[in-house]
Amino acid sequence: MYKRIVITAAIFGIFAVVFGAFAAHGLKSKISALELVTWRTAVEYQFYHVFALLFLGSIARTGDKLINWSYWFFTIGIILFSGSLYLIAAKNLLSLNEISVIGPLTPVGGLFFIAGWFCLLFSTFKNTNAGIK
Repeated sequence: MYKRIVITAAIFGIFAVVFGAFAAHGLKSKISALELVTWRTAVEYQFYHVFALLFLGSIARTGDKLINWSYWFFTIGIILFSGSLYLIAAKNLLSLNEISVIGPLTPVGGLFFIAGWFCLLFSTFKNTNAGIK
């Protein structure tokens, strides 16, 4: 589980850097200021949860099922929350104006983030060997 978590964090971290740089250098002149703020929010939340995944990787050796659930919730949250914000920010550029299913994915992704944090919290209370005292 440790290796899978760190690999996932590294992949999402790479994409967060690429997407952040792409916004700063390639999108600035192609999307509106509001869309750029939306894009940056997606990058920020992706990075926050990359760091959360890295932390999970550091305590994953306990074998706690809640850590595994937290991993999945954070991973799905990044895909839904940040992914939908990237699409919303670039919808005019990508001609996605007719697709209305993207917007509702953002709060669903946020709920996955919250669930991941709850799993981490409950794991900490449950497992005294988690390396957190």
